[in-house]
Amino acid sequence: MHSFFDKSIEYLKGVGPQRAESLNKELSIFTFGDLLQHYPFRHEDRSKFYKIAELNAELPYIQIIGEFKSFATIGGGRKSRLVGRFTDDTGTIEIVWFKGAQWIKKSLSVGVRYVLFGKATAYGGKLNIAHPEVEVQTEKNTKGGYLQPIYHTTEKLKKKGIDSKFFSKVMKVLLVEAVNHIHETLPENLIQQFKLIDKKTAVVANHFPRNANQLSHAQNRLKFEELFFVQLRLIKLKIARTEKYKGVLLNKSDLLNKYYEEHLPFELTGAQKKVIKEIYADIRSGQQMNRLVQGDVGSGKTMVAFLSMLLAIGSGYQCAFMAPTEILAEQHFKGLQVQAKQMGLHIARLTGSTPASERKLIHEGLMSGVITILVGTHALLEDKVKFQNLGLAVIDEQHRFGVAQRAKLWTKTKEVYPHVLVMTATPIPRTLAMTLYGDLDVSIIDELPPGRKSIKTKHFRESKRLEMFGVVEKEIQEGRQAYIVYPLIEESATLDYKDLMDGFESIKRRFPKYQISVVHGRMKAEDKEWEMQRFVKGETKIMVATTVIEVGVNVPNASIMVIENAERFGLSQLHQLRGRVGRGADQSYCVLMTGVKLSTEAKTRIQTMVDTTDGFKIAEVDLKLRGPGDLMGTRQSGALDLLVSDLVKDGEILKTARIAAQDLLKEDPHLENDEHKVIKQHIDSFSKNAVNWGRIS
Repeated sequence: MHSFFDKSIEYLKGVGPQRAESLNKELSIFTFGDLLQHYPFRHEDRSKFYKIAELNAELPYIQIIGEFKSFATIGGGRKSRLVGRFTDDTGTIEIVWFKGAQWIKKSLSVGVRYVLFGKATAYGGKLNIAHPEVEVQTEKNTKGGYLQPIYHTTEKLKKKGIDSKFFSKVMKVLLVEAVNHIHETLPENLIQQFKLIDKKTAVVANHFPRNANQLSHAQNRLKFEELFFVQLRLIKLKIARTEKYKGVLLNKSDLLNKYYEEHLPFELTGAQKKVIKEIYADIRSGQQMNRLVQGDVGSGKTMVAFLSMLLAIGSGYQCAFMAPTEILAEQHFKGLQVQAKQMGLHIARLTGSTPASERKLIHEGLMSGVITILVGTHALLEDKVKFQNLGLAVIDEQHRFGVAQRAKLWTKTKEVYPHVLVMTATPIPRTLAMTLYGDLDVSIIDELPPGRKSIKTKHFRESKRLEMFGVVEKEIQEGRQAYIVYPLIEESATLDYKDLMDGFESIKRRFPKYQISVVHGRMKAEDKEWEMQRFVKGETKIMVATTVIEVGVNVPNASIMVIENAERFGLSQLHQLRGRVGRGADQSYCVLMTGVKLSTEAKTRIQTMVDTTDGFKIAEVDLKLRGPGDLMGTRQSGALDLLVSDLVKDGEILKTARIAAQDLLKEDPHLENDEHKVIKQHIDSFSKNAVNWGRIS
């Protein structure tokens, strides 16, 4: 069934070995299946012809029929342009060419009827069309229009003649043969329930629709199918895991109750209580917990993790806490050490820089069960790190660790699999969480601890620098501290270093009375640590730094964060940086300093930061601006392998598809019913590693 789609594209008429090689390299198109699923990203409407009098700059690409009355070259040298006056029975419009004037003059004639296709734009109060497509009018191109597919290509491919028209041409050749090999992949009951068109029609119409209505139906069918199979895969993983991996029973809460009664430093928020209840239900169920806890910086995720650890330790098990960097691991260790001490628990840390002599003691302590909490980095995943009985693994900042690394923690104990609690301060929009973490249960901490005030954010341009310094001075005079952060962009590390050191010098001149810390990526770890500690202790009043402080240091007395060149940061990074202040009870501020000229996208980012401190709203805007692949680094990791769906626009289809997949697997978890055979056959045709089962395999 699938051998047809596995054929190499060099054997398709019109492609050949050289073009095939270019398509392999540039667009990863290797087979007939790959080419068939290189869908158009838009269609141009060639079904309607406009009159010149009807045109305005708001219209998308349009078609007109008429003739040229004259041509003239205007301007000289590099600024010269060719202008043609094009007319029909309702009016005249200027057609402009900035390049290729000689060739155009030769190929076009006055008084001949042409079909023009292009975009009308307003310039100096008049409409014109620049560089349109021009064809001599024929019966074929004026008889009933059509929707023209526009395909993604690259500059390198265009130079070899592989443009959108090339794809259109070879796609027609391919579809003639492919149609007989496209089989239905959804059962009849789902097709009826969601009023979907059949697969064959959908694939053909997604390339060459008869009209806009058919295109809409085709896209809807392919998006639903793709998201349905992605969700089916994730939910099947979850079912398989709960069936295969039995979790340890953690049902003794004496230790937790003791901590609650004697040491709890503050009243928990309603959101924290809700999440702890969800975790408690999981770890008493006898099945392995895999839960993601999302919550903004400062929402109290670490406290939730510690209380969960007390449930595990109270039930006789050990805990692991894994962070992505040594700075973060160190900070978590210091924070948890205080609480562990209160409860008489033995806690240790293990990172890449732990000396061999200490490691030996840690390995012994883990195997004997003396160490109940181990905090560390990736070093925890090393094969030689073995526990006597690991009951709970907490992973901080999940998107830095893959599923394979999560699974590695399961092998740390022999009899049972530890429960896994994943935490992230990167709020993930719901549609993305459902697709990336569909195999996890998701909990959200969406309120700040009592007494915390929302951070006030202001946007100052360069002209207001003196005012910014005044705001910083006022905070320091009131006994508080300030961060001033400079961007760190790898390609221009030397330039960044210069910016930082220039900034440091100007801040020293402006604040001669105060001690100032400086921290950047070129410093040795121990020098960084020494400077950080001076700031933590309050010996220095201002910390000038690159983004090394983005995750980590917790200084409740720091009440103002100034971000220089804020337009050079992404939204999630700005949000993370802002979260470094507002840790105490005082009102905190964030000042975004930018240049005068800002791109539209930079303006949106800055305005979003000023308007809201809600991490989820910020993540939604970020998703719209950057797309899912960039947002989570998944473009590199291949976690999102979507062909037709868009998680920003297709949230509703995703929800529908997820519910359909859940209902189907509830009724028939192993797809054994006759009506679900088509789904099973389709899934069986994929390799074990496939992420997206919605493809033509």
